[in-house]
Amino acid sequence: SSGINAEYGAQKNILRTHTTAVSARMLYDLAQQKEFKPVKMFSIDRVFRNETLDATHLAEFHQIEGLVADRNLTLGHLIGTLYAFFKKLGLEKLKFKPAYNPYTEPSMEIFSYHPGLKKWVEIGNSGMFRPEMLLPMGIPKDVNVIAWGLSLERPTMIKYGINNIRELIGPKVNLNMVQENPICRLNKV
Repeated sequence: SSGINAEYGAQKNILRTHTTAVSARMLYDLAQQKEFKPVKMFSIDRVFRNETLDATHLAEFHQIEGLVADRNLTLGHLIGTLYAFFKKLGLEKLKFKPAYNPYTEPSMEIFSYHPGLKKWVEIGNSGMFRPEMLLPMGIPKDVNVIAWGLSLERPTMIKYGINNIRELIGPKVNLNMVQENPICRLNKV
C-alpha cells in the first residue's frame, strides 16, 4: 500500500490468525535431517481473529495443529486420520467440504453436527501440503504431508452439549461444569 502511513503500517505487529508457521518450522527442521524418516508432529497454540462474537465464534481461541509426513500418503489417509481423532472425542457425525488454503491442495473444511444448535459447525481445516511449499525446504519429492488445524473450543462445545462458545471462556464459565468434568475423557475405540 502507498496510502497514509504505509511505511508505519507495514512495520506493525499482528496477532497470528493460524498456526501454519509452526508446521512450516517443523517441516523445515525435518528437511534438515540427513535421512528422511516418517513423522507425526503436533502443536497447540492460541490464535486470534477479527470475529464478531456469537454462539460459535471467539476472537481468541486455540488451534490444534497436526501433520504427518510420509511416502505415499493420500487424501484418504487424511480423512481417515481425522475420523479416528474425532471418534476418540466422541464426535462421529462429520462432513468434509472442499476449501481453498494457500498452503494445501486439496484442502477441506471439517464440520461436525451440533445437536443443541441443530446445525453443522466448522471444527477445522485440513489438506495436503503443496509441493511448492515442501520442495524449497528440502523435503524429498516423493514425500507427502497431510495436515490439519482444528479448533479446540468448538468440538468441546459439541462433546459437552454447550450451545454458546462464550460459556467456555471468561466470566460466563459455569464452575460447576468445570468441577464435574475436570478433564476431557477420550472414548475407547
